[in-house]
Amino acid sequence: MSKKVRFGFLGAGSIVIHRHALELSTNEDAELVAVYDPIKSRAESLAKTYGIKKVASSEEELINDKSLDAIVVATPNSEHARLTIAALKAGKHVLCEKPMATTLEDAAKMIETAKAMGKKLMIGHNQCLMAPHLKAKKLIKEGIIGDVLTFRTSFCHGGPETWSQDKGNHTWFFKKEKAYVGSMGDLGVHKAYLIPFLLGTDIDEVAAFIATMDKKNEKGKPITVDDNAVCILKMANGVIGQLTASWTFYGGEDNSTTIIGTKGRMVLGANPDYQVEVFGADGTESLYKVGAVATNTVQVSSGIPDLFVECILNDMEPPFDGLKGYKALAAVVACMECAKTGKITKVQNVPPKVKIDVPRACRTRMK
Repeated sequence: MSKKVRFGFLGAGSIVIHRHALELSTNEDAELVAVYDPIKSRAESLAKTYGIKKVASSEEELINDKSLDAIVVATPNSEHARLTIAALKAGKHVLCEKPMATTLEDAAKMIETAKAMGKKLMIGHNQCLMAPHLKAKKLIKEGIIGDVLTFRTSFCHGGPETWSQDKGNHTWFFKKEKAYVGSMGDLGVHKAYLIPFLLGTDIDEVAAFIATMDKKNEKGKPITVDDNAVCILKMANGVIGQLTASWTFYGGEDNSTTIIGTKGRMVLGANPDYQVEVFGADGTESLYKVGAVATNTVQVSSGIPDLFVECILNDMEPPFDGLKGYKALAAVVACMECAKTGKITKVQNVPPKVKIDVPRACRTRMK
């Protein structure tokens, strides 16, 4: 591998423009080499903005480019698994957007392919490294609110048609065949990853109401994925809480979390001046100015691309790896199943056994 980690991008949408390419462009250990997007003008615009040397003519050309060390997969959800597996087989490390796949089987194949090829697989769950969430995790571990009893967490905004590159009701986010799942997969999956990160325990069981309440497609008909989800989560240690995801939070955005313990409560992301607030049962208040959580209108560094570079250069296992991404997807899948059946559903936190077709000669044992 070259001294710098040489990157290619599959997809040139908003998440690449405002996060992956932007953050990697300022990393002295990264080099932006190539990009492919089926809409060539988008790829050309990204290349011009960030000085990317090459606009590939196809997925295959980029994936098989021998000058690349790593690929960022930032496509519609339906393409994540296929492209990630192809890139891993081509000997590339992969940073894949969330949700990592549209089935648990495909997610398991991604994990196993990365292991077989000896390559890093990291999932772009960007909430965990936001400063308020890092501070909260530290304070919870220190016992500032005592033993955690319950929580409520929300991720809500006006919908992807307001900020994605496909501005308008024709966006791929509204189409089941490309997105698989709507607000629950776009926003809820972030919180299905964040809560286990903060509390140090998996989601074990779920109950959920998931529905299409308001969004219409370009033909004026209801979209084929959900635009609202309200879920109850039971953690493996018995803690229970509520998760809300919404694309109909018109006129604002809510990315907040409240965690309640035996000694008080902690509020994250509600106060723009103090992103972490702790209210003790004894009446005390502790306010922390630690930096903001990113919004669609005000971006802050996620830290994810930089961490991915560090993992590659130092041969570290990514902390936000395929298994953790799988568990977040498994929680989403369980919520969707519950909404369909009306029955409390167990989360399948152990990936199913799958067969992968990586040639034995290409396999590398992970260190």
